[in-house]
Amino acid sequence: MASAAPLEKFKSHLGKTRHRVTRQRLAVFQAAMSQKDHFTADQLLDLARALDKSVSRATVYRTLPIMVKSALLREVDVGANNKYYRPNPADSRAQVAQIVCADCNRLFEIEAPYMEWYGVRAAARLGLTPVSQRLQVQATCNALAAGRPCANKK
Repeated sequence: MASAAPLEKFKSHLGKTRHRVTRQRLAVFQAAMSQKDHFTADQLLDLARALDKSVSRATVYRTLPIMVKSALLREVDVGANNKYYRPNPADSRAQVAQIVCADCNRLFEIEAPYMEWYGVRAAARLGLTPVSQRLQVQATCNALAAGRPCANKK
């Protein structure tokens, strides 16, 4: 079960945005926050239904943006209508870059400590203020290209 602080943050955000706290939304929250790695909406649906069989696809798809907006989840759009989600650690303000394997669509995150600095500097040169930024690299597997099995494939 997720800790009390994120749960209270979620409930508070639901109240502020005039959404009801339902057991289905709580199941989606619990399933999402229990993950350590990236997941898709469909994977979250299966996880939430394991906790509450009445969770619908619509509830998952409506709850995900609420959790992203409340900063409980991080959304990673890898293009071609593929979005992944991951719990956003409360104690982490570290900037991350995403590396997406074009062979298997596996998503990796690495720390990118200078990304915020660069974004601020680059935007300032144009007289702008950044509101969001991301660094995403599409890559292919060297081992797979050489005919060997991919060491990163799950």
